[in-house]
Amino acid sequence: MIPVVTPARMAQIDASASVSTEVLIERAGAAVARTASAMMSGHYGRRVVVLAGPGNNGADGRAAARMLSRRGARVQVTDALDAPSKLRPADLYIDAAFGTGLSRPYQPPERGRSDAPVLAVDIVSGLHGGSGEMLGGPLWRAERTVALAALKPGLLLGRGPAFCGRVTVADIGLAADTEDAAACALLTGDDVAPLPAGTGATHKWESAALVVAGSSGMTGAASLACSAALRSGAAIVHLSSPTPAAVHPLEVVHHQPPLRVDARRFKVCAAGPGLGGGPQAAERLAEALELQLPTVVDADGLRLLRAPAVAAALGRRRAGGAPLVLTPHDGEYEALMSAPPGGDRIAAVRAAAARFDAVVLLKGGPTLVADAAGRVRIIANGDARLATAGSGDVLTGVIAGRIAGLGAEDLTQRVAEAACLHARAAAAIGGARLVAGDLVDALRAVTP
Repeated sequence: MIPVVTPARMAQIDASASVSTEVLIERAGAAVARTASAMMSGHYGRRVVVLAGPGNNGADGRAAARMLSRRGARVQVTDALDAPSKLRPADLYIDAAFGTGLSRPYQPPERGRSDAPVLAVDIVSGLHGGSGEMLGGPLWRAERTVALAALKPGLLLGRGPAFCGRVTVADIGLAADTEDAAACALLTGDDVAPLPAGTGATHKWESAALVVAGSSGMTGAASLACSAALRSGAAIVHLSSPTPAAVHPLEVVHHQPPLRVDARRFKVCAAGPGLGGGPQAAERLAEALELQLPTVVDADGLRLLRAPAVAAALGRRRAGGAPLVLTPHDGEYEALMSAPPGGDRIAAVRAAAARFDAVVLLKGGPTLVADAAGRVRIIANGDARLATAGSGDVLTGVIAGRIAGLGAEDLTQRVAEAACLHARAAAAIGGARLVAGDLVDALRAVTP
């Protein structure tokens, strides 16, 4: 996992450095200069304009300018506070105006050559370092960004991915510690644990999942969740639904509500997809929560959490300590928290996790996972095609399958891994569009 630190925390790390600010600036400038040379396929005779601000970000840009100039580039440094409305033409523009600490509106000057690439130092100037929101505009769009020492949330959230381009982290001798990584980190594909070799070969009840889903006219959601659970670690799935799922894999056992099962036989319960609304649906969800299993609640289940029967079951469940996973999109989050997530999505997902004493997965670009202790995992390998009908039902199944196959001991990690695999499945599917059933098929190839 790659640590993600807030601008405030980065300032603390910077202040406690064992080397001088001058040394750190030279190291940062060297990293920027190397990237600039790579972007221009050389440096001799290339025209470079560096837009440099008054702080350390500007100092980094000026250091890079000196190094590029020594290598034969024709470099002009322009003061960001006294820049003309339009800069001269160049082969590369280096944005070192303002870094991640900017909190006021900013609009950069016009570039003299609009098709020339931009290299940003730490973040594109005018983006909030904590949220990725635009503080002004129009802003430059960088082809590449050199993040100094560590990733910042603004590079991954909001408009950060669209404006910062390809982001690389430069080692300048400052390092986030293990506590920083535990507090907030970007999950990568290498962080996804493989399923145990025995999964699917030992007794099926070693990794059994219960799915409480579906209702009259809404059987597809239950089918997607069950199929995804089987592809992701569950060896057998029991589906509690008034009607059989539209696609009924042989490994899925169907039975009607009311819920009468031996909870000791299951590793996990997933509840909500296609559950519907009203008193009967609320009663089904309450019964599922009363089993005291690790439970994933999604879709219709999230909208039922305020129902009296469900709220009472949640209260008893919290006293019993059974793990809970909630997986809202922005609209469902607003219904749960009586307010939208807002610009600071990390704070938003932490608040929901604390309120419900649960692991909360906030869907979006990127997806965020937080637990009640405040640990956050960022999953940034998804794409916009996942915003399609049934995709969330597949994700519910993947989470349940991971818990069934690997257990709930490190629940935050299991949920984050599921989101990563869900996105990886989408990436394995070609074309501009996908349907949820494609994801189920792709899970076969991308699940380790």
